Amino acid sequence: MAQLRPAQRMLGWLGTACALALAPSACASSSIGTDLSRVRELSGAPALPELDSTRGRERADEQARKLLLAPLDADAAVRVALLQNRELRAQLHALGIARGQLLQAGAVANPRAEAEAIVEEPVELELRVEYDITSLLLAPLRADAAEAELEAERYRAAAAVVRLGYEVRSALRAVQASERRVAIGRQALDAQAASRDAMAALLRAGNVRELDAASQAAEYERARARFTELELELIERRERLYRALGIGPDQGTLRVEAGPPEAPATAAIPPRVEERVVSASLELGETRRRVQATELNADASRAEGWVPDVEVGVLSLYEQRTEAVDFGDDAAWRWGGGVTLTLPIFDRRRGAARALEAEQAQLEERHAALVSELRSRAREAEQRMISAHARARQYQTAVLPAHARVVEQTLLQYNAMQVSVFDLLQARREQLEVELAYVEALREYWTVAAAMDALLAGARIGSDRGDAGSTAADRSDANPQSRSGEH
Repeated sequence: MAQLRPAQRMLGWLGTACALALAPSACASSSIGTDLSRVRELSGAPALPELDSTRGRERADEQARKLLLAPLDADAAVRVALLQNRELRAQLHALGIARGQLLQAGAVANPRAEAEAIVEEPVELELRVEYDITSLLLAPLRADAAEAELEAERYRAAAAVVRLGYEVRSALRAVQASERRVAIGRQALDAQAASRDAMAALLRAGNVRELDAASQAAEYERARARFTELELELIERRERLYRALGIGPDQGTLRVEAGPPEAPATAAIPPRVEERVVSASLELGETRRRVQATELNADASRAEGWVPDVEVGVLSLYEQRTEAVDFGDDAAWRWGGGVTLTLPIFDRRRGAARALEAEQAQLEERHAALVSELRSRAREAEQRMISAHARARQYQTAVLPAHARVVEQTLLQYNAMQVSVFDLLQARREQLEVELAYVEALREYWTVAAAMDALLAGARIGSDRGDAGSTAADRSDANPQSRSGEH
């Protein structure tokens, strides 16, 4: 047994070396719990789904079901989307990919072991263990680059959370507006039907021309067509909200609070919008981390091109003792070692380093371009918010009261038998058309306000006006006076 002690010493030395090599990677966790906490911190999200356990997903589903029992307001709708939206979950799972790459980048090479035996007399046994020292030197550089990539992925996920919040809020406001527009459109259709029926009764009495009755009937059919567009608009916007929430009709009837609310007296536009949008941008933060990761990868590539591959090895040779050769108690084991160098003469990783340098320059240019774009979007969002607020307030404080007075005065004239019932119904229809336009102006204001909030929270939001679920009813109702001359 004394002959085995040298082999034990070799294995002990190898175990110590491997423990030191694996210590950095052993400190890294494979759980993305810390990554989700970082995303919540960056985005300000109230909660995010748990992705590492089935029980966590079940809890998220249960919380969403409880929220859906009551009519949704904007905040509750966002919480449902954060818990249920599958696209967001997919984005969050990308954190696991980046964390896995970090774990892999910090890993070092495995040792190689060889054994050769000659069973003839005298018996010979050769043991060789080799290890790549260069991997120990390069692993910290690669791990630092992967850490920067993971942080960039956190910023990317946080931006996705903020954008989802904007999509949910704008979709909810669109549904609220469509529900009100359908109710107003139904009143307008009833008024048009009353006008048609009154004209038909006068025609039967012989007091009007058939042309007048036909005109009223045609106008009623056109009103029915416009009301159908409003109903389709509501369906489209509801489906858009379903998609943003990540749920379907099978999970219960979707109910939203009545709205949208009236525009405030003043638009909530913070000072120094450009600077605040740029400083809050999560996309800029992501780009900066990608630049850092690319720079670290380039450093690692250049180091790999200059540092030779160094492998150290330990050799132990056992020879069976014979009568002719007597080495003593432990002399049957003989020890040796060696170093293997791969000299970086021809391949110095210049191509890889050059590509990474170009990628870094590309990211820096995009960073500068993004700063300019964000400033432009901030100015545009500010002007859109001012304009949308002014239009909503104009409808609220001037246009609607003016039409209400027109209807009131027309009713007085009708009671005095100075105007016909058709004039009264016409005034009422025009008032309802203005209410339709007012509700859409409110929707646009609250959508623009949500876009401003998203920009200030760090997400880049598109500058398109309106929502993706709009129909021809939006365009036709935007200018009610364009149809008033048709009556």
